[in-house]
Amino acid sequence: MTRRVLILAHTGREESMIAALEACVHLHANNIVPVMNADELADMTGYLGVSDVSMEILDRDVTLADIELVMVLGGDGTILRAAELVRDHDLPLLGVNLGHVGFLAESERADLIQTVDWVVRREYSVEERMTLDVKVRVKGRVVTHTWALNEVALEKGNRERMIEVVTEVDGRPLSSFGCDGVVMATPTGSTAYAFSAGGPVVWPEVEALLMVPISAHALFAKPLVVAPTSTLAVEVLTRNGAHGVIWCDGRRTVDLLPGARIEVTRSNQPVKLARTQQSPFSERLVRKFELPVQGWRGPSGQEAAPPTTPLPVIRTPKPKTQPDAPHAGTLPTVPDLTVTHGAATGDPGAHNNHPNTIEGAWPLHD
Repeated sequence: MTRRVLILAHTGREESMIAALEACVHLHANNIVPVMNADELADMTGYLGVSDVSMEILDRDVTLADIELVMVLGGDGTILRAAELVRDHDLPLLGVNLGHVGFLAESERADLIQTVDWVVRREYSVEERMTLDVKVRVKGRVVTHTWALNEVALEKGNRERMIEVVTEVDGRPLSSFGCDGVVMATPTGSTAYAFSAGGPVVWPEVEALLMVPISAHALFAKPLVVAPTSTLAVEVLTRNGAHGVIWCDGRRTVDLLPGARIEVTRSNQPVKLARTQQSPFSERLVRKFELPVQGWRGPSGQEAAPPTTPLPVIRTPKPKTQPDAPHAGTLPTVPDLTVTHGAATGDPGAHNNHPNTIEGAWPLHD
């Protein structure tokens, strides 16, 4: 049976077209037929020249039903585009990062040939990622039904005016406030738009839904993590007349008038990602964000921890000599502070009408 791998690339970048050609050549050398979109193949051959590699064109020579795997060369945006393309087919996506962070990608550009070798030997596993089912209602009627892998983001339609919303979880109102928007995301999307809005990082194995307000003008507008069986909803209020817009993975958009309602639940159709490395998510988090981990010693059972440095003890210095006898010199004269009824000035023997005057001080006057 002929094996076919679909190559999807960001052909607007030279590096991506070169990587696509390298992948096609290496697949063809291992008796796997590379398949490309007609437009992307035309861009690649028009820029790099015609290749000797025999390739097939999607929807002309073969269909998605004939494809074993989709290799995506680009950043997370290219992978999201690939997920949209294969939404109705049971195909895994294997990303090779040519962008910036590339959380959805499995490999980096330097590992391209090694990644192709893993595909040739079928040395990869497939994991399912939760997706969102998104419905937009106006006056109780569903006007839009779509989906998202990362997130659905409700944003204000006008820069000069906040959007007024009320959030809801499981059919109960939670809070109303003015804001720039609200992000509802999957664990996969927790490192995307929701992360930039201040949401938590959620491990992909965790089954949960996230709701993260964007620049909310409210005392209680914290990110929420709810059960995967919950229903999240946001209603656009009419009290200031501001309208909104929703973006699903930054690709599918719907304008929202005041009074519109967005309902988000877990979709029963996940996206499949191919994995060639079984490293934990924490390792990927450190690598993608270049997090500092200097000083980490690991579990105590692996290596004995070095002893801590003792703190210095500071002692009060003692005097060099101690007096052996009472002070033998002349003591300073102590002023006489006897309370008298005499005058403060003039003849010390004279008396005046100022009682309780301290000698040596000026008398008090009314």
